[in-house]
Amino acid sequence: MKKGIHPEYRPVVFQDPSCDFAILTRSTIKTNETIKWEDGNTYPLVKLEISSGSHPFFTGKQKLVDSAGRVEKFKRKYSKKS
Repeated sequence: MKKGIHPEYRPVVFQDPSCDFAILTRSTIKTNETIKWEDGNTYPLVKLEISSGSHPFFTGKQKLVDSAGRVEKFKRKYSKKS
């Protein structure tokens, strides 16, 4: 294998704020946010909209999501500017 072409993994916390679910794992994702974890160390933080803690398949509960706001946000972002 070639040296110097593989990404470096580091501990990162993925958090779903809608259900207070968080997991510490290794990842190459870059983020500017940090969080203090249960072990007292500070790790980079990635916030998720859906995780196994909030997805209906894993929880067995249906949860309504504001999709209208997302559509409007998408249209504003990608609409042609006149």
